[in-house]
Amino acid sequence: MGVMPHTDVSRALEVAMSMDVPFWPQLPNYSYHEDMYVQASEHFPGIILDLDKRTLRFSMDRFAVELEETFSHFDDPHYFDISETYSAVYHRFLAMDLKDRPAIRGQLEGPISFGFNILDQNERPIIFNDTVRPFMFDFMSRRLNIQLERLKQLNDNAFMFVDEPGLQFLFSAMAGYGDIEAKVEMEQFFSVLERPRGVHLCGNPDWDFLLNMDLDVLSLDVYTNAEIFSSYAGSIRKFLDRGGIIVWGIVPTGFETFALENVPSLISRLEAVWDALCSKGIDRERLIAQGMLSPATCCLVNPDREKTVENAFASVNRMAEMLRDRFNIS
Repeated sequence: MGVMPHTDVSRALEVAMSMDVPFWPQLPNYSYHEDMYVQASEHFPGIILDLDKRTLRFSMDRFAVELEETFSHFDDPHYFDISETYSAVYHRFLAMDLKDRPAIRGQLEGPISFGFNILDQNERPIIFNDTVRPFMFDFMSRRLNIQLERLKQLNDNAFMFVDEPGLQFLFSAMAGYGDIEAKVEMEQFFSVLERPRGVHLCGNPDWDFLLNMDLDVLSLDVYTNAEIFSSYAGSIRKFLDRGGIIVWGIVPTGFETFALENVPSLISRLEAVWDALCSKGIDRERLIAQGMLSPATCCLVNPDREKTVENAFASVNRMAEMLRDRFNIS
């Protein structure tokens, strides 16, 4: 949910700070540098960034030339942080006093989604390149860890989302990257991320695989995927048993869908998911105690620009207040 349609940095940060757990927004409409894929690409060898055309490509020839320079900075963790050029918003967030918040959150595009999205000179996703892919996993883990380190300087309960919309495509039929290899590399990648480590995605991945990975937080679009997600009660129970937190993305941010709902109807939708899981033996108090609320997805294309998105965030706060009252949560 880090991507927002705003072009006003101050206003976007005001909305983000209105939440119990604030975050730094990604604002691609403000600047192409603020695009989540562009931010993840900073210092990645072989990247060709065209700000005028708003394109991000990859050259294997450039990768070979630039790789040595990148390796020379591997002992400098700040090389892997997001610079002010690539996010004015992030650095505004870092300058805030956030120590009294219950937690704060950061995010970065994950290697699977980055690898699917970035195409080489042959129009082939770089995730299929056996030379580039191992480097990409290492590179992204360093980027995620340095951001979490920066955020923990502001708040002891800081945590990160690895944004991975591409996970829903990971185990489909893909030439050149098999299921077994993908699972091994993903598990190894998450094992080197500092805790707390979480995943955010809006799609419908292999939930068994994701819920059984060693994660602390899982954020999903339950508004769209409620029925299929609740069918994985066994894996959800194991995830909760390990102390995992589920972020229930329940408030839609699309103009037409949001207009069909209100706070009571969204609470009913969420409680229907909880009812389904409780009927399969999961304790309701645990679902509530180890849960957070959020918008269901990002949205950049509403006809009212920022208005619906801001209303969605406000609805999350109203839902949280009503649920706290209903379940006597302090």
